Amino acid sequence: MKRIVKHHLAAGLAMAALAITGGASFAQGTVRAQHGDWQMSCDTPPGASTEQCAIIQNVMAEDQPNVGLSVIVLRTADREAQLLRVLAPLGVLLPNGLGLNVDGQDMGRVAFVRCLPNGCVAEVVLDATLIETLSNGTDAIFVVFKTPEEGIGIPVSLNGFKDGFAQLP
Repeated sequence: MKRIVKHHLAAGLAMAALAITGGASFAQGTVRAQHGDWQMSCDTPPGASTEQCAIIQNVMAEDQPNVGLSVIVLRTADREAQLLRVLAPLGVLLPNGLGLNVDGQDMGRVAFVRCLPNGCVAEVVLDATLIETLSNGTDAIFVVFKTPEEGIGIPVSLNGFKDGFAQLP
């Protein structure tokens, strides 16, 4: 397992990650709260009547500086669904998708939905079971692949996820 170093990015960078993966153009975000290892950032997208917030965690593999993730959790603008979006670096093997393991339990894989100039996006709608698993868990490992045989596990702390998720408007 790769050791990580957590980067607390400025609100502008965090909201840029949200904007890029969400397709919205946030001018600049405002950090509203810190929930453990998760940062809540909010902004009103152009043309929107309501503010959108997300809890975000950015992690980098310590020994592979080109392998990092932005993990973003938000409610859709219509407040009907909750999404987990992960921005992975360019160069990941797309057919293998993004794997998730929470506290030793394999949660499966999800496909990448698109690649952008700064990385590839995997997205999943959070159902009640996955929300509960993430809320009650301590550690998640997101797995990206550089080759079919080489999976890189990147640990993401779930410390503060439950509180941060509960505070999403």
